[in-house]
Amino acid sequence: MYQKTLRSLGIQDVNPGGFAGSWVGSGPALDVFTPIDGSKLATVQQVTEQEYDAIVERAHVAFLEWRKVPAPKRGEIVRQLGHRLREKKDDLGALVTIEMGKILQEGKGEVQEMIDICDFAVGLSRQLYGLTMPSERSDHHMREQWHPLGVVAVISAFNFPVAVWSWNTALAAVCGDAVLWKPASQTPLTAIAVTKLAAEVCEENGIDPAIFSLVVGKGSTVGDRLLHDHRIPLVSCTGSTPVGKHVGAVVGERLGRVILELGGNNAIIVTPHANMKLAVPAIVFGAVGTAGQRCTSTRRIVAHASVKDRLVERLVATYKTIPIGNPLHEGTLMGPVVNQQAVTDLLAARDKVVAAGGRILYGGEQLTGENYPGGLYVTPCIAEAKNEYQIVQDETFAPILYVLEYGTKDATPEQAVAEIAQAVAIQNGVPQGLSSSIFTDHVREAETFLSHRGSDCGIANVNIGTSGAEIGGAFGGEKETGGGRESGSDCWKTYMRRQTNTVNWSTDLPLAQGIKFAVE
Repeated sequence: MYQKTLRSLGIQDVNPGGFAGSWVGSGPALDVFTPIDGSKLATVQQVTEQEYDAIVERAHVAFLEWRKVPAPKRGEIVRQLGHRLREKKDDLGALVTIEMGKILQEGKGEVQEMIDICDFAVGLSRQLYGLTMPSERSDHHMREQWHPLGVVAVISAFNFPVAVWSWNTALAAVCGDAVLWKPASQTPLTAIAVTKLAAEVCEENGIDPAIFSLVVGKGSTVGDRLLHDHRIPLVSCTGSTPVGKHVGAVVGERLGRVILELGGNNAIIVTPHANMKLAVPAIVFGAVGTAGQRCTSTRRIVAHASVKDRLVERLVATYKTIPIGNPLHEGTLMGPVVNQQAVTDLLAARDKVVAAGGRILYGGEQLTGENYPGGLYVTPCIAEAKNEYQIVQDETFAPILYVLEYGTKDATPEQAVAEIAQAVAIQNGVPQGLSSSIFTDHVREAETFLSHRGSDCGIANVNIGTSGAEIGGAFGGEKETGGGRESGSDCWKTYMRRQTNTVNWSTDLPLAQGIKFAVE
C-alpha cells in the first residue's frame, strides 16, 4: 500500500541509518511502523558509536572546504535543494503522512515550509551583513563580521520530521556550516529520504555531500555522544522540556551553544469583542491539527464569561463533525496520534482533569473498529478546567483542549476591556511560553496583549491561531520553551561566530581610553 511512495524516495526494506558522503549502519535494527494502520514500513540499521565518530569527522572535513565557498554560491546549492523539494513535494508530503500520521494536506504543507525556508535562505546568502563602527582613534576603523561556525547538530522531533531540519539546515548551509541530523526514532525514513535528495544536489555540483550528514541511533548511546562532542559547537534540539533541560545541561557543561525548541502550553484569549467566525475555526485547527501534536497546538482557551457558553457550544458542535480516519484520504481532518503512549497520555489527562474537579465537555475516547486500524485513533477532547490544575499546567502532547474562564458575565463593554489583564495573567500563568493569541476587534485589548505587560510568549498573534507560523519570523519561545529561535528574521546569527576587528592604518599606535604606555 505504501511501497510506491517509499520506493519513489529511495527507501528500501532495509536502509543504513548513517550518512556522511557514503551510507553506513551496522548497529541495532530499528523497525518503522505507520500509525495509520500499524503495518511495518521498513527497517533502519542504526549507526554504532564508532560509525558516529567517523561521520562527525567526515562532516568536519566537509565543513572546512564548504566554508571557503562564497556565501552566494552556497545559496545556489540551497536554491537547487529547494527546487528538488518542489519536484518531490507530493511524494515527500505523503511519506510524512505515512510515517507520522498527520493529514496529507499538512504533510504537503510541511514540505512547502521546507521550500519556503530554502527560498528565504537564498536571499539571505547575499545579506549576511556585518557592521562598521567609528573608532575613537585617528586613522583606525572598526568592523564586525560573521564567520561560519562548524558542524551544527539538529535533533528533530517526530511531529515535524522534516521542516525543523530545514529551518536549521537552510540557514546553516548558507552560513557555511555543515549539518549533522539526528531524527526522531519514530520518523527516520523521512530523514533518509531528504538526505538522499540533498546528497544528489551536492553531487551534481561537485560539493561534498557530507555537509548534510545523518545519524540514526539510540539517544542513550549515539545521542549522548553527540551532546558531549566538542567537535559540535551548536546543538539545535526540538523536543520536550525534560529532554531540553538535559540537552542544555550537557552541552552547557562544555560551553557549547544550544537552540532549544521545547514544550508549549499555548492559549487563545477570546474576548467579548471577538469575531466568532474567525475564532472558532482557528481554535479547532490549533487544537485538532496534527492530532494536537504540534508544539504550537492550542491547549487552552481563555474565554470571557459573557461569551464562554456560546463559544463552547459552537466548539462542541464543530468537534462532532470532524472527520477522523486515514490521513491519506481526502476530507480527513484528523488522523491517528503517533503511538500508544500518546493515546495513554490523552486518556490519563482526561481522568486527571475530572479528578481535579473539571468536566469533560466532549471526546477524549479511543476509537476502535475496522475504520480505525492500529489502535491510535481518538476523538479530540474538550474539558472545562481551571488554570491551576496540575494537568493544565503540564503539556499533554495529544488533542485535549482546556476551556478556562475570565471576567464577569454582566461586565459592561468598558469593564470587559479592563478585565483583559485577568486573561493575560491566566495566559501567562504556566511554565511554558511558546505561542499565544487573542481574538478581539478592540484595539486596546489587542495592543495590551502585545505590549510589555501582555503575553510573555515568543509568539503573540491577533485574530489568528497559535499554530501555523510562517518562516519569515523568528520561531521559538520563552521560559520552559527554551528561549531558542529558528527560521526567519536574524536567526542566522546563531549559526555563525561574531568577530570584531580594529584596523590601524596610521603610523602611530594610540591606545584606547587615552591610556599612555610609553616604551622605547
